[in-house]
Amino acid sequence: MQSDLFSPEYMAQFATAPGMTLQNAKSIKYAVNGECYARQGAMVAFRGNLAFEKHGQGVGTFLKRAVTGEGLALMVVRGHGEAWFAHEAANCFLVDLAPGDSITINGRNVLCFDSSLAYKIEMMKGAGMTGGGLFNTVFSGSGRLGLICEGNPIVIPVTPTDPVCVDTDAVVGWSTALRTSLHRSQSIGSMLRGGSGEAVQLRLDGEGFVIVRPSEAKPEKNGGN
Repeated sequence: MQSDLFSPEYMAQFATAPGMTLQNAKSIKYAVNGECYARQGAMVAFRGNLAFEKHGQGVGTFLKRAVTGEGLALMVVRGHGEAWFAHEAANCFLVDLAPGDSITINGRNVLCFDSSLAYKIEMMKGAGMTGGGLFNTVFSGSGRLGLICEGNPIVIPVTPTDPVCVDTDAVVGWSTALRTSLHRSQSIGSMLRGGSGEAVQLRLDGEGFVIVRPSEAKPEKNGGN
């Protein structure tokens, strides 16, 4: 059988070392030797001896997700083999964290990560009235994190003299050390008259960066493996 479909560009090869790599721009391959974590429903294929189990995160976390509709629904992948993760053909990116590093990521943008990373769900300080979700996930420690973004991300530097305001439905993540607060870009009178649709944003102050996607978020679909 002959087809461009079988070109090396599309052909999956066996991994030579444990851990995650980009299979292509839209998917991540994880060579599992023990365990890793991934968003529920993200596995599109696997080979080897792997088990996929829903991962509980504690009563407090489930209460937060019930209130906000946001969060990070995880599964743990255990065993030895290879798994491929993707989500609605979104672009995939790898982030390597070293000891002392930390990054805050919106739960909807997490695809998979090493079990060596520490993570916790925290309230977005100052953003209690926004529509983009109250809770985000802070990752720290040493390991690799796989992210997804619909479209090509925009990474904007934040400096003490140049704070940045972002739409809460478009934000992917930011430097954990940045301070967050609400910024109102319309007067009350303008909002009462219908407004521009850009009434309140998340403001970030300090030294670091913020990542945004080139569109506003769609409602999440529930899924699981």
